[in-house]
Amino acid sequence: MLKSVIVAVDAMGGDNSPGKVIAGISEYLKKNNNVFFRIFGIRSKIENELKKNSINQDNFELIHCDDVVNNNDSPLSAAKKKNTSMWQAINDVKQKKSNVVVSAGNTGALFVISKLNMSMIENISKPALAAQWPNKIDMNIVLDLGANVECDEKNFEDFAIMGSALHKALYPNDESKVALLNIGSEEIKGHETIKKAYQSMENKKNDLYDFCGYIEGNHIMDGDVNVIVTDGFTGNVALKTAEGTANFISTELKKALSQGLIAKLSSILNISNLKKFKNRLDPRMYNGAILLGLETPVIKSHGSTDYIGFANSLDVCVKTVENKLIEKIKKNINK
Repeated sequence: MLKSVIVAVDAMGGDNSPGKVIAGISEYLKKNNNVFFRIFGIRSKIENELKKNSINQDNFELIHCDDVVNNNDSPLSAAKKKNTSMWQAINDVKQKKSNVVVSAGNTGALFVISKLNMSMIENISKPALAAQWPNKIDMNIVLDLGANVECDEKNFEDFAIMGSALHKALYPNDESKVALLNIGSEEIKGHETIKKAYQSMENKKNDLYDFCGYIEGNHIMDGDVNVIVTDGFTGNVALKTAEGTANFISTELKKALSQGLIAKLSSILNISNLKKFKNRLDPRMYNGAILLGLETPVIKSHGSTDYIGFANSLDVCVKTVENKLIEKIKKNINK
């Protein structure tokens, strides 16, 4: 049976791998059986997990690799090891045997090895790390989240196009609305680079998105815009702050609802609403950051996520291919 998407999987990256990776593949196949996985890693460890999860042989091929990229490897030292599961999975996409690659492994190593193996899309000078971020209405795409500490106005414009293309790939029925993350909503606020980006984007028409000006950090989750552009330093700080806040709220709410009989009864009566609230704050539901700007999408699953989170990163892989993310970026960058 011909599969619609072929995914190269680094099965050895991240905590509790390859167990969570194979379990994640099994979980994903429950809802989409039209995907083929080329799984890279240590054969003896992966075969046990494949048997445990009873994955049909028609859905995968296992490619043995002698070595792995460890969490404490520097990006440069990891790039020197050519027979790791990460390097081989990325190289598989380079050779066009797979459509997309995913790894939960060492982030720095993944970026360096990807950039060594793959070409940048023409007219894009810097890649950007993008991820989904919930808002009151649906979902945001936020970028850059750490690939570039310093950016110029052209980078911001490129990020807007790449982020909007990703938004269209994941949510094809929604209109993409772009805003620049800034310290105020007035045109005079912010440093010179972001002001120049604002002026340039304000004066250009783009078929892919509507430009909505600036947005402040306290309005990221309002849902008025859905593609938020910033530099990697600011984006990473904002992301970590949001993750910490969500974890704090979940922990404190759980604590409050477990103290005393009335609180416990209240939690039982509201169990349906509490589950919905928990899912909205659950980072596993939005797992799968994307390194944009390369000729092939590279998906980074969070290293500490479980099999549910990894399954969600596979969903991102498939949607980026099926909805032609790279083609959308190329078409609009060249304009």
